[in-house]
Amino acid sequence: MPIQRLLVANRGEIAIRVLRTTTELGIGTAAIHSSDDASSDHIQHAETVAPLDGVGPAAYLDIA
Repeated sequence: MPIQRLLVANRGEIAIRVLRTTTELGIGTAAIHSSDDASSDHIQHAETVAPLDGVGPAAYLDIA
């Protein structure tokens, strides 16, 4: 089964490169972000964006 959509749960240059490459390969992209990362570059490269509750690394690490 080929990958249809990729969730990027990270930010920074590596996340941007992953998002660009998957888009070029025709794979759908989604990104999440904490409230303080709402203007980060990685979310500009994703097709779908979802905010997380909280700020900083804790927002990404909160499983609930």
